[in-house]
Amino acid sequence: MIMNGDIFMKMVLLTIATMAISLTSTAQEYKLKSPDNQLTVTIKTDDMISFSVDYKDANVIDVNGISLELEGEEELGISSKVKNKYRASVKELIEAPLSTKSSVITDEYSMLKLKFRGNYELEFRAYNHGCSYRFITTMKNDIVVQSEKMSIDYGNGATAWFPEEESLMSHYERLYIYTDLNTIRKEKFCSLPLLTSSTNGVKVLFTESDLDDYPNLFLEKSGVNSFDALFPKYILEVVPRPGGEDRDEVITKEADYIAKTKGNRSFPWRLFIIGEDSDIVESSLVYQLATPSKLDHTDWIEPGQIAWDWYNANNIYGVDFESGLNTETYKYFIDFASENGIGYIILDEGWSKSTTDIGASNDTLDIDELVRYGNDKGVRIILWLLWKPLYQDIPGILALYKDWGIAGVKIDFMQRADQQMVNYYKNVAVEAAKLELLVDFHGAYKPTGLHREYPNVITFEGVKGNENNKWSHDITPEHNLTLPFTRMVAGPMDYTPGAMSNAHLINHMISFERPSGLGTRCHEIAKYVIFESPLQMLCDSPSRYRKEMECTRFITQIPQVWDETRVLEAKVSDYLVIARRSGNDWYMGAMTDWTARNFEIPLDFLPDGKYDLQLIQDGVNANKFAEDYKLIHTSTDKNETLKVNLASGGGWVAILKRK
Repeated sequence: MIMNGDIFMKMVLLTIATMAISLTSTAQEYKLKSPDNQLTVTIKTDDMISFSVDYKDANVIDVNGISLELEGEEELGISSKVKNKYRASVKELIEAPLSTKSSVITDEYSMLKLKFRGNYELEFRAYNHGCSYRFITTMKNDIVVQSEKMSIDYGNGATAWFPEEESLMSHYERLYIYTDLNTIRKEKFCSLPLLTSSTNGVKVLFTESDLDDYPNLFLEKSGVNSFDALFPKYILEVVPRPGGEDRDEVITKEADYIAKTKGNRSFPWRLFIIGEDSDIVESSLVYQLATPSKLDHTDWIEPGQIAWDWYNANNIYGVDFESGLNTETYKYFIDFASENGIGYIILDEGWSKSTTDIGASNDTLDIDELVRYGNDKGVRIILWLLWKPLYQDIPGILALYKDWGIAGVKIDFMQRADQQMVNYYKNVAVEAAKLELLVDFHGAYKPTGLHREYPNVITFEGVKGNENNKWSHDITPEHNLTLPFTRMVAGPMDYTPGAMSNAHLINHMISFERPSGLGTRCHEIAKYVIFESPLQMLCDSPSRYRKEMECTRFITQIPQVWDETRVLEAKVSDYLVIARRSGNDWYMGAMTDWTARNFEIPLDFLPDGKYDLQLIQDGVNANKFAEDYKLIHTSTDKNETLKVNLASGGGWVAILKRK
C-alpha cells in the first residue's frame, strides 16, 4: 500500500536576521552554513551577484554573474541593493508516495532569503551535501524573460563526466564523456546533470529542480574551467521533419526570449550536490526541492514490473500462432506476467491503427479483449503513443483510454526542452492524474521534480539505456556504472533492464530483433536493485524468461520502491555496491566495469535476527561466458560478512528476507 500525502511531519525552527545562524560580515557579503557546518556558501552582492562554495574548508565552485534579464525592465541582479534579509533553519520529514530511495526523507537545511529593490528575491539553501538558489519575482503583470545568466567556475584541475549535446532539441540519451574540463572546447555544451570532480576528489553534480513554465537549463563552455547557462528559445514555428513527419520537428522560427510567464512566481532551483561518490548516489535533493504533491490520494498509483515487447520485437516461440502485433501474442505476454506476479504489460509502437491515429487499434489486435483478459489475470495494460497526436486532444484521448480500462501511457519522442514542451509535460500529468492514469515520459528530458508534484508521472527515459543494444555497443558496464552518479540522481529512469542474452565485448553481436546486453547475466540482474524506477521493465522475450526461470523468479522478487537506501562501496564509472530495504527485507546489488573486483561487505547494518539469503553471483566461467551464474540459498545474520566476487563486467545480487 502506498501511503497518502507528501509531507507527514514538519519541524521548522525559524531564526530572524537579528538572531542569524551565520552573521553577515559586511553589507555586501553573507555566509550560509550547512546544518553540520561542513559546507559554507559565501554570497556577494556588489555590482553583480556571486557566490562560492567551500566543502570541508576547500573551495569547490564559484558561481558568478547571477541575473535575470526581463524585457522592458532593469536586469535583476545587476547593481542590486538588498532591502532586507531573512534566515531560517528548517527540518522537515517528507513522505514519498513512490519512494525510489527512501520512504521518509529528512529535508534539513539553512536558508537565506535576500530581498532586493526591484520586486525580486534570491533564496539560498545550504544542505550537508549541497546547496541551491532560485529567483523569486513579485511583479503584478506577466513578464518576458530574455535570458537567465550564471557562470560556474570549477577551478583548475577539475574533471567532468560530460553529456555533450549537438542540439538543444534532444532526447537526453547521452554517453558521459570523462575528460579534463580544460580540454572541452569553448562553445561545446551539455545537458544536465553534469558531474565534476575537483583535484581533491570531491564530486559536484549540477542540475535543476521545480521546473515549471520555463525552459530546461543547459551548460555551455565559456572559459578554461567554466560554463555559462544556456537555454532553448521560445519556439514560434516548427515544421515536420521529412521522413519523420509523425514524430520529428524542425524549428523554423524562434523568439529572442526564452519564456513568457507570470511576474509573480518562483523560478527553478539551480542545485549543486556535493560530497563523496556515495553522497551523490544517495542524494534526493532534486525531489526535496520540487513542489509537494498536488494529489490528495495516491493509493491508486501502483509501482510494478512490466513485460515489454519492443526490445525483443515480439519474438516469442514454442507457440502455435505467428507472433507479432496481434491479440494472441499479447495474451501470451499477459499469461507470462500473471504467472510471475508482474503487474503490467506494455503495447508499444504498432498497436494503434497508425502512429497518428491513436484512437483505435490495428486490425489484428482487440484492445477490449486484452483488457478483459488482463483484468481476469491481474495484469494491466500501458499504451505507447507519440506526443504530437496526443497534443491535439490531451483530455479526450486520455479519457478514451480510461474508458478502455488502460492503466497508463508511455509518451514518446518529445525531444525538446523549451518552455512550451515543459508545459506539455505538466498538462499531461494534470489530465492523467484526473483520470488516475500513470505516465511514463520517453524521448524525454531529465526529471526536474514533476514526479513529486504529480506522482502519477511514474518514470522517465532521458537515458541511454538497454534499447541501444539493438544498434550499438554503447551500453557497456562502465556506462551502466556512470548512470547512478549522473542521470539517476535527477530522478527515476526507464532504462529497461532484463536482457537474458549476455555477452562480453569480444562476442557482442548487434541485432535489432534479437539484441544482447554487454556484461554478465548477474550484472544485468543487479540493475533491478541499483537502477531506480517505480515502473521497471523486463525487456526480453517472455519465451526467453520461461527458459531461464531461475533468473526470472529471482528478478520478480525484487521491489521497485524502497524504504531505505545505503551505498556501501562506490566509485563513479567503476563499481557500486548498494543495499536497499523494503519493509523488513533487504536487497543488495553490486556491479563492476570491465575490471574484475572483490569486496567484503559486513552485514552489520541489518537488525538482529536471522535472514533467509538468496544469492546470485557470477559463475566461475563468467569471464569467458557472460551468462554463467551461480544461485545460492542459505541463511545469515548481521554478524556475517559477505564476499562479493565480480567477474569482468560482472554483478552480484542478494535477497535477505527476515525469518
